[in-house]
Amino acid sequence: MKIHSNSFEHGKPIPAEFAMGKPDGFGGNRNPQLVWEAVPIGTKSFALLCIDTDAPTDGALVADESTPIPVAHPRGDFVHWVVAGIPADVREIPAGSCSDDVTKQGKDAGTDAGGRRGLNDYSGWFAGDAVMGGQYFGYDGPYPPAHDLRVHRYFFRLFALDVETLALPQAFTAGDVFKAMNGHVLTEAATYGTYTLNTREG
Repeated sequence: MKIHSNSFEHGKPIPAEFAMGKPDGFGGNRNPQLVWEAVPIGTKSFALLCIDTDAPTDGALVADESTPIPVAHPRGDFVHWVVAGIPADVREIPAGSCSDDVTKQGKDAGTDAGGRRGLNDYSGWFAGDAVMGGQYFGYDGPYPPAHDLRVHRYFFRLFALDVETLALPQAFTAGDVFKAMNGHVLTEAATYGTYTLNTREG
């Protein structure tokens, strides 16, 4: 199975129209276009995740905008998109079809490309914020700290599954999807783009 996007080149920068943040405020927050092919026989559904693998792990350092976050700072995952149960006959997600602009307090639990939306990690990031706090379902794009010296990578991972539905709670996370699809993955395809808001010298 292969996946690619016409919204960005593999391994190259993601345009700000597909990001939640840009240098002067919010970005377009549109989901990028994705298309896939060579789906294995026996596929009954797909699961889709978008994960930033370069998220800083020290919240205090993220909050301190006066101190650049070093490239070597320890990193973790930040989930930007979770969808489960995408029908087996779907081969493309058009740009902007699942997210178009920033929804303060998050989009509701609905569907993307015929699959169920899961919670992304902005749910935790904005917890307690009077303006932005809420449950963030579906896609919300890149918004790395502007003082982070590392260019972030955003991996779009598509899993072909041998079941039509996964046993998931009503409000599920990427962790729930990984657990539920264990033993049901026929194959995986991935592509990634990069994004940074850093304008400082290294």
